[in-house]
Amino acid sequence: MLKRPMAAVALVAALALGAAACGGTTKNSSSGDNGAAATSGTKADPNAPLKKNLKIAFLPKQVNNPYETLVDNAGIAGAKEFGGTAKEVGPSDASASSQISYLNTLIQQRQDAILIAANDPNAVCGPLKQAMSRKIAVVTYDSDAAKECRDVFINQASSEEIGRSEVKVISDLLGGKGKIAILSATANATNQNTWIKFMKDELKKPEYAGIKLVKVAYGDDDDQKSFQQTQGLLQAYPDLKGIIAPTTVGIAAAARYVSGSKYKGKVEVSGLGTPNQMRKFVKDGTVQKFELWNPGDLGYLASYAAAALASGQISGAQGEKFKAGRLGERTIGADGEVILGPPTVFDKDNIDNFHF
Repeated sequence: MLKRPMAAVALVAALALGAAACGGTTKNSSSGDNGAAATSGTKADPNAPLKKNLKIAFLPKQVNNPYETLVDNAGIAGAKEFGGTAKEVGPSDASASSQISYLNTLIQQRQDAILIAANDPNAVCGPLKQAMSRKIAVVTYDSDAAKECRDVFINQASSEEIGRSEVKVISDLLGGKGKIAILSATANATNQNTWIKFMKDELKKPEYAGIKLVKVAYGDDDDQKSFQQTQGLLQAYPDLKGIIAPTTVGIAAAARYVSGSKYKGKVEVSGLGTPNQMRKFVKDGTVQKFELWNPGDLGYLASYAAAALASGQISGAQGEKFKAGRLGERTIGADGEVILGPPTVFDKDNIDNFHF
């Protein structure tokens, strides 16, 4: 899938898809919902074997998001490798509170690990702390919760690197001059807000003096709303030169609008998208460059981290190491963060080397 020169840049591997289901009854509660880690009170044993028949559940921002589906299906397939069973459950909307009822159900089902892409860093904390107090491993991926509400966060790439690189890409496309807007997902999304914070900081540098950010709009990771937000941005700012959409739903919707409008060839669209969804827009000239990591690798890494936590190999402490199947050994960094790797820039010259 990936040509040799790109191998060091994007940990891209074949995306395996699969599905499994699990259920059960209530786990016995430990002494109080104090938010202690799943391995609290037990020293991690890096030599402990992975437990068999682990039950894990992926709770994405929303189940009808194609990107989240790629992530979760790969994580489900990864669970099969270590003898576990996994499933995906979740809401059809990406509102702040939409995941809470699913978390409560997963706790009742005695999951060994819950993996969540949080729609809001704080709204999910109550049930996540309850899960942790009942010795359920909690892994966040893609979008973090407050760090005291989970054991480990699997980050697709350095948040700072993503935010700053998004600005560098759009500036390069515009020749360092022009008005830009950001089309984000939801207003509370942890990952989006962190990336945008670094984008704004990057824009303060002298080399971007010619770039002006005029608006941050929110499409709520909804295709039609993102399409309409793109239309609204271009109507409100007719001299807009670029749109950064750090969301796979948003960038596809923005590109679709621009591709069929008078703005094609005049407004640059960039951000984060999958090669398969963006291929036609790259080939018809609507989009020149965009970025992403391999969503399959993200879900796969999260699955192995959950297994290592639930098996007592790691506790989430900085410096601990665990094996992640075909992705090799990984080390937990500060605040329980594990970084997948740097994003890849896709363009017309390399997009046909990727198929996810």
